[in-house]
Amino acid sequence: MAMVVPENMSRYEYFYMAKLSQQANRYMDTVNFMENLIISSTSSGSELTIEERNLLSTATKKVIDSLRAARQALSSTQQNHNNHVALVTDYKSKIESELSHICNRVLNLLEKHLIPSASKSESKVFYLKTKGDCY
Repeated sequence: MAMVVPENMSRYEYFYMAKLSQQANRYMDTVNFMENLIISSTSSGSELTIEERNLLSTATKKVIDSLRAARQALSSTQQNHNNHVALVTDYKSKIESELSHICNRVLNLLEKHLIPSASKSESKVFYLKTKGDCY
């Protein structure tokens, strides 16, 4: 279960906690900390640094890859367990819902905060590529 992120931290504290959670392999927590960092910093007109962008990208990919792998494993299991198809299908739907939710959260961050605040071409291309990856 992902932790609830306080909303009154500084940009430095959000970034520190995002790095700390990444070191602990808690990538959903990393995404949560970065989401708060993004909302607070872009509302004041700041852009993400390269290190912040990469941290968000890495954490997002780790979460998405994990959910995709889980979905794929369940697809294989579904074919081999005919007597529990309904249970496997329900669980697979739960994972697909989580996958859709994380992709939509990242797309929302990109469309409402990151792409509009990107002043450098390199940043804008990075965000547009990330947007394509989420779709």
